Amino acid sequence: MGAPDLHTKLERLLGPRRALRDPDALEPYASDESGLGRFPPDAVALPETVEEVRELLRLCALDRVPVTPRGLGTGMTGGALAVSGGLLLSLERMNAIRDISEGDLLAVVQPGVVTGHLQEQVESLGLFYPPDPASLESCSLGGNVAENAGGPRAFKYGVTREYVLGLELALIGGELVRAGRRTVKGVTGLDVVGLVVGSEGTLAICTELILKLLPRPQAVATFLAPFRDAPAAAEAVSAMVRRGYRPRTLEFLDGGVLEHLRRKGGWPVPASAGALLLVELDGEADGIEAQLLAAAAACEESGAVEILVATDEARRRQMWEMRRNVNPTLKELHRRKVSEDIVVPRSAIPEMVRRLDALAAVEQVTIASFGHAGDGNLHVNVLFDEELAPEKLERILTAVFRETLALGGTLSGEHGIGIAKRRFMTLEQSSALLALQRSLKRSFDPEGLLNPGKLLP
Repeated sequence: MGAPDLHTKLERLLGPRRALRDPDALEPYASDESGLGRFPPDAVALPETVEEVRELLRLCALDRVPVTPRGLGTGMTGGALAVSGGLLLSLERMNAIRDISEGDLLAVVQPGVVTGHLQEQVESLGLFYPPDPASLESCSLGGNVAENAGGPRAFKYGVTREYVLGLELALIGGELVRAGRRTVKGVTGLDVVGLVVGSEGTLAICTELILKLLPRPQAVATFLAPFRDAPAAAEAVSAMVRRGYRPRTLEFLDGGVLEHLRRKGGWPVPASAGALLLVELDGEADGIEAQLLAAAAACEESGAVEILVATDEARRRQMWEMRRNVNPTLKELHRRKVSEDIVVPRSAIPEMVRRLDALAAVEQVTIASFGHAGDGNLHVNVLFDEELAPEKLERILTAVFRETLALGGTLSGEHGIGIAKRRFMTLEQSSALLALQRSLKRSFDPEGLLNPGKLLP
């Protein structure tokens, strides 16, 4: 993995329990949730301090060793896979919440903090951290920043980028810089924070995050709206948006997803539903009922078969458990699942669903779609039990992306590009734009050592 004595240097810095090289110890770090294969690193480092991160990056720069930063391995596009070998630098042990400021509405955290843990801590103080990726109980905030993670609540509250005020960044070579601020407003210099968020660990390693918080909403109301078909459900989404309603979540499940949930059993899926919306609203306690009635009326006018309101917290949890179990259920019921997270304009969701149905019929595969209809983010799942020929799978994915772009969409809404979609970047972005991004990458990482092989084709 470079200089023959690098292992010795790692052990001297971290000790044998935090400088891993035994194949069995490396195995958990060889894969992630993407299903893209195994890529064992040559070594894994488990730093616990900023100074250790800096020294690791200094050593790797001196010996020209590739470095793959990693949070908790929940990524869906292979962004934390050591495709070039070298050192995998895991930030899992840097997991302290440094400060929660109720007065300034911010939190200062290390990158290894689990997203759900921060949410629990701030909500106990009457505060709110909105970004809520599906893996919030197992993903890290540093990984969320690297991928600019979203989640169901992004429709109303936005994605991770809207909540990152400042970052402490360790650069390849070991230099430490602070970007951003602790204030809500600030326009000093270029927006380096905005550039790093979503850069998939290719520019710098975040060692501290300053995150914006909000007051916790006083009340929440949740309901399911089943429809006979997907176009009717999509029309209900458009109707709510046109009327100025702003639910915090507008989740869409197509007929294919509902059929899988019925097969699995245990979930409140109406027998007549060919598509389903999960709608959740929040706000002031004295106005939440009016919000619920207005949103439900919009669904009924668009063809909802019925409205199923969560009358208590247990029912609300059951609805959300159903939604969060869609991905595991699809995985469980099929030998293989390939998932893509495209985005189209909200108004194009019905047409996108029609095109996906047509593609599935032509290619004779199962395609099930769900996602965040409020912001047009669909998780398109190609499901198969017999192994597909690689050229057929490539043809299907290319068609999905071409149809997405033809409708004015984009390749990814929250999972990122990683190694899964690198080869498709030229479908969406011009050669001039890609060249500009490569030049920015060289400014941060002249030798291309930080998370090589990711994002840019």
